[in-house]
Amino acid sequence: MNWVKEYYRRIECGDIITSRRVKVVYSRLIAEMEAPPVGFPYYFDEETGERPILFIETFCKQSQGTIGAPLELELFQKAFIQLLFGWLEKETGYRRFRETMFLCGRKNGKSTLLSGIALYMLIADYEGAAEIYSVATKKDQAKKVLTEAVNMIKQSPELRAVVKKRRNDVYFPATSSIFEALASDSNTLDGLNSHAVIIDELHAIRDRNLYEVMKQSTSSRRQPLVVMITTAGTIRECIFDNMYELACDLADGKKKDDTFLPILYEIDSRDEWTNPQMWIKANPGLGAIKQYKTLAAFVERAKNNPADLPGVLCKDFNYRENDNSVWLSYDQIKNDAVFDMSEVYNTYAIGGCDLSATTDLTAATLLIRKPADDTVYVLQHYFLPQARIEHLEEKNTNEAPYRLWAERGLLTICSGNRVNFSEVTGWFCQMRDEHKIDAFKVGYDRALAGYWVEEMKSNGFTMEPVAQGPFTWSQPMREMGAAFADKIVNYNKNPVLVWCLSNTAVKKSGVNNIQPVKITDKRRIDGAVSLLNAWVIYVKYYDDFMYNVG
Repeated sequence: MNWVKEYYRRIECGDIITSRRVKVVYSRLIAEMEAPPVGFPYYFDEETGERPILFIETFCKQSQGTIGAPLELELFQKAFIQLLFGWLEKETGYRRFRETMFLCGRKNGKSTLLSGIALYMLIADYEGAAEIYSVATKKDQAKKVLTEAVNMIKQSPELRAVVKKRRNDVYFPATSSIFEALASDSNTLDGLNSHAVIIDELHAIRDRNLYEVMKQSTSSRRQPLVVMITTAGTIRECIFDNMYELACDLADGKKKDDTFLPILYEIDSRDEWTNPQMWIKANPGLGAIKQYKTLAAFVERAKNNPADLPGVLCKDFNYRENDNSVWLSYDQIKNDAVFDMSEVYNTYAIGGCDLSATTDLTAATLLIRKPADDTVYVLQHYFLPQARIEHLEEKNTNEAPYRLWAERGLLTICSGNRVNFSEVTGWFCQMRDEHKIDAFKVGYDRALAGYWVEEMKSNGFTMEPVAQGPFTWSQPMREMGAAFADKIVNYNKNPVLVWCLSNTAVKKSGVNNIQPVKITDKRRIDGAVSLLNAWVIYVKYYDDFMYNVG
C-alpha cells in the first residue's frame, strides 16, 4: 500500500486540511516518484517503506489507554514513515533520508511515534551493533522516549522475548544493539557510533553542540538517521530556530538537500489559531489522538488571558512566539530584509552603546539613514570576555551560541576576564574609516562609560550621555517598537539582536512611562538597550540628523 499517495490524494480532494509546506513537500516527492528527473539518484520502494509500519503495528503495543492493544498508526504517521524509510539510493540501496524534522502540535502522538521508530531501528533495520540514542538537554527529557519504548516492550510478548531491559539501556542480543538515553551533561557523548539519534522537543535544546556532536557520531554508519520531532518554542536564536529555518527553506525550495526530510505541521498565518477548521494544520492527529474539546478549551482560555497565548501559539499551533512577558512579539521582531555593506557606504549614522560592567556582554550600534529611504538600517557588534565564555562552558550553561556568533564575525571575544573598551572604539573607527559611516553623535550610559568616553572623543566622535530610565526611554522606546512592527528596521538578520529583543520585557511605571528589563536574570538585553540608546539620540536630534542625511 502506498500510504504516501493515499495521504496526498485525501489532501488534494479536501478530505484532509494540512499546512502549505506539508502539501508542497508531499507534492514534490510524489512527482519524483512518478516522473523522476533524468539521472535522479534515488527511487521509492513501497515495500521497504512499509516495513517499519508493519513492525510497529504488529509488535509494538499500547502502553497507555487500552494497555496491551495493538498500536494502530494514523494515516499521517504512516505516510511520514513510508517517506522516511521508502526512499533509497540507486547505487547502494541505502536510505536516502539521513535527517528529518517533524513539526507538529503537542499531544499528537510524538513520543509514541518516536518510540516505535527507535525500536524498529534497534531490532529490524539490518544493522549490527546498532546504537540508538534518545537525546535532550536534561536526562529526564531524554528518558521519555526510552521509557515509552520500555513500556511498549512490556506489553508485547514478542518484543519481551528478544529484548532485554538493562539498568541504563535496552539491549537486543541478536545484533548486540542498544537503545539509551543521553543528555548534554553526559560524560559519554564522545566516541559514540550512532545508527539513530532521536531528538524529542528540539526547541528545549539550547546547545547547538549537542546536535552537532550527535550528528557527527553517525558519520561511520551506512544509513544513519537523525529524527527531530518537536513543537515550536518561546526561546529565540536557539538550535530550533536554525533547524526550523533550514527546514522551511528546503520545503519552500530555496535550498536543496536531498537527504533532509522536512515535514512541518503548522498554521500558515497567525490569525488561523482562532479558526477551528485550520487547527488540524498543526495537529494532524486532531480527533483521533488529540482531543478537540481540550484544544478548544486552550484556545478559549488564550482568548481571555493574553498570558496563555504564546504557549498555545507555540505548543498547539507551531507558530513561533516569544515569552508572554516580552516587549515585542516574534512577528514584530522578525524581518528577513538584509543589506550589503556597500549599500550603507558613505552614510550618516547615530551611534549607541551599552557597556557592560567589564565582565559581561557589551553592544555597539550604528543607526543609519539614507536619503529618500524610510528604512532604518542597523549595524551592531558585540564584545564578551574569553573568561566569561569559559565560565559558561565549564558550568554547562548554554546561555547563547557565543562562539558561533564570533565565528560569523558578529562578536569579538576579548582576551582575559574583561571587555576591552578600546576594541569597542576600534569598531566605531573601523566603520568610519573603512565604510565612511559618519556617526553624528554616539549615545552612551554615563554611569558605566569611564575612560571610554574620552577615548572616543580623542578619536573624533561626539559623545552624548543618555540617562538610563523611563523618563528618557519611554517615548523613544515606543517609536522604536512601532518601527519594528512596521518592518522599517533592517538589522541585517543579526541573530544576536533578535535574541536580545526576544529577551526584553517592558516595565511600566507612573501614568505612561516604560523601560526595558530582562524577562529573567539569565537573559541578555544589551543589544536592545544599545539600539535604544541610539534611538534616544535619533529622536532628540531628528531634524539636525536628517538635515545631514539629506
